[in-house]
Amino acid sequence: MIQSSFTERNLQLLFPLPAIVFVAMLMVFPVLYTSYLSFTNWNLTSGAEPTFVGLRSYARVLSEPRFLHALARTFAFTLFAVVIEGFLGVAAALILNRAFAGKSVAKLLLLLPLVATPIAVGIVFNLFFDPTIGLANFVLQAFGLPPGLWISSENSVIPSLILVDVWQWTPMITLIVLAGLAGLSEEPVEAARIDGASEWQILRLVTIPMVMPVILTALILRLIDALKTFDIIFAMTGGGPGYASETLNIMGFKYSFEYFRMGQSAVILVVLFVVVFGCSLGIMKLRASSEV
Repeated sequence: MIQSSFTERNLQLLFPLPAIVFVAMLMVFPVLYTSYLSFTNWNLTSGAEPTFVGLRSYARVLSEPRFLHALARTFAFTLFAVVIEGFLGVAAALILNRAFAGKSVAKLLLLLPLVATPIAVGIVFNLFFDPTIGLANFVLQAFGLPPGLWISSENSVIPSLILVDVWQWTPMITLIVLAGLAGLSEEPVEAARIDGASEWQILRLVTIPMVMPVILTALILRLIDALKTFDIIFAMTGGGPGYASETLNIMGFKYSFEYFRMGQSAVILVVLFVVVFGCSLGIMKLRASSEV
């Protein structure tokens, strides 16, 4: 009996091993290096080497009111954007799951925001929200309503950015949920109809519970992306006016490439990583419990 070699016995592991090692290094090294920098006081303007200062760098950043406000804005932006996108996305998916005239055209139009570059979206909406020549104020004045300042006001800049985010990313939720609806079995729905259930009862008690794992998966993906939103905010406001739209991502960018305080920037990014990781785990546990 000829014994097979180690390579032949472990082909299923050896073939993907180089790709696994490469991806692991690509993901692990930036996290470890950023974590190391967060314990230093590295400042590029000083020209000095990074010096280990322990938790003093964390204490300095976490005690800043600017950081606390940026953290609160990050949560507010993410919460409202994801909740609205989830509600509208599921509603649109339920509508598109039915047969009606023009369904193909509706799906095509739904894809248009997704194919647009976020930076281009930000530039276009800057013109849309312009207080003097913007279409938004033109429509408001046409209905006899007072014009708004939109992204030029501290009170309305976050809601305006949420509106843009909802416009661009609601279709993603819709497409994921629509794919989940297409894969559902018709037998539970038919059984509910035979038992005399109304369409609303079928939707609430049969369809939604069956597709809930897919909805939560879509929300996980959107939550992770919304927490680290950068391009739209940077293109439209740059964190302004003042610091009114500055989230953790924007603050980390400014500390790195405007103030060159790399150690404190790393602290901000580590906190953002922990927030994203923690929120993702929470929704994944909720998804797991919905499948039981």
